[in-house]
Amino acid sequence: MGPFGKIAAILGLMILGTMISSNTVSAGDPDLLQDVCVADPNSTVKVNGFACKKNFTAEDFSSMVLAKPGATNNTMGAVVTGANVEKVPGLNTLGVSMSRIDYAPGGLNPPHTHPRATEMIFVLEGELDVGFITTANVLVSKHITKGEVFVFPRGLVHFQKNNGGVPAAVIAGFNSQLPGTQSIAATLFAASPTVPDDVLTKAFQVGTKEVEKIKSRLAPKK
Repeated sequence: MGPFGKIAAILGLMILGTMISSNTVSAGDPDLLQDVCVADPNSTVKVNGFACKKNFTAEDFSSMVLAKPGATNNTMGAVVTGANVEKVPGLNTLGVSMSRIDYAPGGLNPPHTHPRATEMIFVLEGELDVGFITTANVLVSKHITKGEVFVFPRGLVHFQKNNGGVPAAVIAGFNSQLPGTQSIAATLFAASPTVPDDVLTKAFQVGTKEVEKIKSRLAPKK
């Protein structure tokens, strides 16, 4: 192999290594290929994300959706308000989004996962007991207070609980325009069609009556 061939081979290996590295390390949304691609929710074109609007304005990049506390008068005593691509169309292809989570005293954001994003929360008000569980079944937990941040790694089951006597609130950031959320209890006991009882009784080592009771309590309100 001549000098040129050796250089070409080395460059080829470098490019291949870069491609493998970028594909392996990347843990967020794909990179954008243009300055902006404001989401067009009315488009009939099916793509990974949303098709781009032909015309857009500054309003597509702005929202007041997180400005006010959400109503926490529900079963869990907590509510998540999202500022993702569905609320802020300008986020399409940018790989970021936010949420606001409000908790009544005793409120719980129950165990859940985000399949497409790591989450980082900043405590606006109050105090929380938070944690995530690793794939080795290790609980990583902490009591966090106003001004503190905490990170939940992508895909791991996590939760937040307000054990204080006053309301609490956080702002959450994600490295995805649409992180997705799977609540563990609702996913297993309120799926449609329902997960078979014999699967749940064996998995949780409980009887059919207990499974049916949980399903009835978590069933969507009609």
